[in-house]
Amino acid sequence: MKDVASAAGVALKTVSRVVNGEPGVHPETAERVRAAIDQLGYSRNESARVLRRGTTATIGLVIEDVADPFYAGLSRAVETVVIDHGCLLLSGSSGEQPGRERELVETFCARRVDGLIMVPAGDDHTYLRPELEAGTPVVFADRPPGAGIDVDTVLSDNVGGARQAVRHLLSHGHRRIAFLGDDPAIFTAAGRLQGYKEELGGLFDQRLVSMRTPAPEAVRAAMDHMFDLDDPPTALFTGNGRCTVTTLRVLDGRRPALVGFDDFELADLLDPGVSVVAQDPSWMGRVAAELLFRRLRGDTGPSEHIELPVRLIPRGSGELTPGDL
Repeated sequence: MKDVASAAGVALKTVSRVVNGEPGVHPETAERVRAAIDQLGYSRNESARVLRRGTTATIGLVIEDVADPFYAGLSRAVETVVIDHGCLLLSGSSGEQPGRERELVETFCARRVDGLIMVPAGDDHTYLRPELEAGTPVVFADRPPGAGIDVDTVLSDNVGGARQAVRHLLSHGHRRIAFLGDDPAIFTAAGRLQGYKEELGGLFDQRLVSMRTPAPEAVRAAMDHMFDLDDPPTALFTGNGRCTVTTLRVLDGRRPALVGFDDFELADLLDPGVSVVAQDPSWMGRVAAELLFRRLRGDTGPSEHIELPVRLIPRGSGELTPGDL
């Protein structure tokens, strides 16, 4: 900065004001400073800036899998809000591994991020207490924190969305409705199973439930077992986008009615179009990020627990009746 000030013929404070976008510098003087900056190749020392301000203007984001369309949409929305607030987003995928989640969080905290947004993989978050006590705000998205950690949380209505899906299939005459869901240890998968069971009531049959990581071989084996029953299912409810896509790939000529939880690309172009219960990952990401920046601005109110509504999108597959099969 001293070299820039000398080249531009101005005081050091003037260079500081131009670099930091502060008012009080004549436009011609500011242009002269910017020309000297370009000529000398000056760049601001961010480490020194962090030491002066006590903040890093960075936010950490931990998601389950950046390749998953749902989390990609959430991440993009968070990034937009972060950029709008003049900050930088650092992100990483946990791969549903609690150890990897903790490693990412501790790495981000070691880099002194100003705040964290997390889609948790595990259910023990006591390791966050030192950061929370130090004043680092944390917001959980899609899934809540483990016991003993009370922070802002943004979820979708998993139970209600599952009930919508099953109610829709029941209204079209189905009584044998199977559920193909993800690992039941995952909060969202457990909530959707709960909604499925609640809406079916006395029609619930444990033989029509498969909860596991949606690998093609596993889903095919589960469906083969269900369709070999004396009273096979006439409809399927799939627990997330990956479950739906995997199920469609291994139907092997079967044409049950189907409603999936989560919308996915090209769902409307299939024949029939795939009916879904749609979440809005962008909305979730925006709400979580805005909550975080509100905390960074000094809001010390009680933790907020927000549940976002979902909506049923009928496209054809969920409107098939038993007589159409």
